[in-house]
Amino acid sequence: MLTPAPDYDTLYRDFRWDVPARFNMAQACCDRHADGSGRLALIDVAESGKAARYSFDDLKTFSSAFANVLTADGLARGDVVAVFLSQSIELPVAHLAVWRAAMISLPLFVLFGEDAIEFRLQNSGASAVVTDETGYAKIAAIRSRLPNLKHVYVISDAPPAGTKSFWGSLRATASDHVLADTSCDDPALIIYTSGTTGNPKGALHAHRVLLGHLPNVEMTHDFFPQPGDIMWTPADWAWIGGLVNALLAALYHGTPVVASRARKFDSHAAMQLMADHNIRNVFLPPTALKLMRQANVKHEGVKLRSIFTGGESLGAEMLAWVKATFGVEAHEVFGQTENNLVIGSNAKLFPIRPGSMGKATPGFDVRIVDEDGNELPRGARGIIGVRQPTPSTMLGYWKNPEATAKKYAGGFLLTGDLGMQDEDGYFWYMSREDDVITSAGYRIGPSEIEDTLLKHPAVALAAVVGIPDPIRTESIKAWLVLRPGFMPGDALAKDIQDFVKTRLAAHEYPRFVEFANELPMTATGKVLRRELRSRG
Repeated sequence: MLTPAPDYDTLYRDFRWDVPARFNMAQACCDRHADGSGRLALIDVAESGKAARYSFDDLKTFSSAFANVLTADGLARGDVVAVFLSQSIELPVAHLAVWRAAMISLPLFVLFGEDAIEFRLQNSGASAVVTDETGYAKIAAIRSRLPNLKHVYVISDAPPAGTKSFWGSLRATASDHVLADTSCDDPALIIYTSGTTGNPKGALHAHRVLLGHLPNVEMTHDFFPQPGDIMWTPADWAWIGGLVNALLAALYHGTPVVASRARKFDSHAAMQLMADHNIRNVFLPPTALKLMRQANVKHEGVKLRSIFTGGESLGAEMLAWVKATFGVEAHEVFGQTENNLVIGSNAKLFPIRPGSMGKATPGFDVRIVDEDGNELPRGARGIIGVRQPTPSTMLGYWKNPEATAKKYAGGFLLTGDLGMQDEDGYFWYMSREDDVITSAGYRIGPSEIEDTLLKHPAVALAAVVGIPDPIRTESIKAWLVLRPGFMPGDALAKDIQDFVKTRLAAHEYPRFVEFANELPMTATGKVLRRELRSRG
């Protein structure tokens, strides 16, 4: 979408959105590149290191067949299909199939535990799930409580009883499929937020969400794509950052993507992967960069052209290390699931100021506002607001019009993050308006963790906060009041940690547990998390 310009002011001033009335992400990210030439789309790297290469023609054939499978099994336009997979060829095939049949896909993080999965599948009313054998073990434990879940497709040649083989079903079905005619505003994707207040909310996005991400991706990747570009991110493709910012944005431009399903981020393995596959464009979350710096990584074979990062500020020291190690600047971005990639940076367009998130993305009008949506002067601290409408803005929270209405004021979407814009147009993150925890690049809401903690038989009261962590930005700490008959101790703390890790998600368990006789509360019984944060 961007036309290269010599400076930011020209780029921003001359930008115009080009969002067609009829638009489908399957056609945009697959079919228009599937011309029979075998153009490379995906390099799927197994844990063993063995790589399989797939073309856009393959993606079209596979996803068309799976769209036919879904339709034959009784699913229809508007039905929700969950994709519970790590980075792999099956993940984009499943999403593309759902979109070409005008259904709605629901990405699920592979590290989610049973409680997190159950809530999202129940709330969305998902009719089907695509997963692997590891994922199905979690689904099986809760399936009896999911009356809407009619079909489970498992990546297995010998699928468990009551499920169907993903590849077996696909290969037994014709691969000719008529792409559904969809509006750019038709629903396509639900991504659940971090649940900062109460349960997580499903941000429902339209097909146009992809187009809304492109200006920032193109700017921060220094006018992406360029000849020879290949994209990779260690970020899971269940999150909007991994799925839309990396995978779909690259496929839209016909640029190959590397899939790597490492169970845990390894700095040296990441460097080797980038060297082995000539990766030039990366989305590396700040935690990954910090871990790489800690490991003192070096590899002469790594030749990056662009580094995209976001979630927390890198600071001057980290920015300098990235430039010295990779030879390119790290370009930071800001956004959220509901309205993503609204701020970004590019060192060739304007000097990077350490600590700043950058300037407004072309096509977005970002201001500092008060809670009523009134604009505040430059230099004032307020809520980061995005003037509406924009193509990357959600249609609304899934079946939650009250929460949707609260997200807007005075023509702005209120991000809930507090910041400041200086006289030169740079945005600076100040603090959060809510109690969200930023840990290892994830935005984690305390409420869902607290709800899970309260299910443990020993826990009477629970409060969760983020405490400073040099690598993760914040670590999760739980303050607990025990039920009568339970004694605090290391063994109980570990049992509670494991309880959360297995029921919710591995990245959401409290790394620190402190027992207390009581929790600080307001007169109305609300926990004073800010007081707990001050205790450390």
